[in-house]
Amino acid sequence: MRIFLTGAAALMVMATAAMADPLIGDWRTAADDNGNSGIILITQCGNSLCGTLVQSFDSAGNPMQSENTGRQLIWDTNPTGEAGQYRGMLHSPDRGRDYRSRLALAGDALTVSGCVMGGAICREGGTWRRN
Repeated sequence: MRIFLTGAAALMVMATAAMADPLIGDWRTAADDNGNSGIILITQCGNSLCGTLVQSFDSAGNPMQSENTGRQLIWDTNPTGEAGQYRGMLHSPDRGRDYRSRLALAGDALTVSGCVMGGAICREGGTWRRN
């Protein structure tokens, strides 16, 4: 009986890993307005995805201290039903603004953009790369 339960638990773990969203993982952002970039760790947060800045880099690519390290910069993000397309919210530290996000996943590249004021003002966030 113990072997059966251990085997069943292992199958459940493998099935959960197989169903993990392809957006989950570490992403190196494009440079912001100041030339800085970072690594965002995207994880499952309840029924949505969220992303936290885990490391920051200056314009030369050197690690740097940032008041935003540890801050959740992506939240309420969900697939739209169209392959590789996600919508949610993101915060842009260089602009100090929250945007309604559009994320487009293609392999190890994530194209990021966002809008405010009902789409009146939009911004391209560049292409992030899986780290």
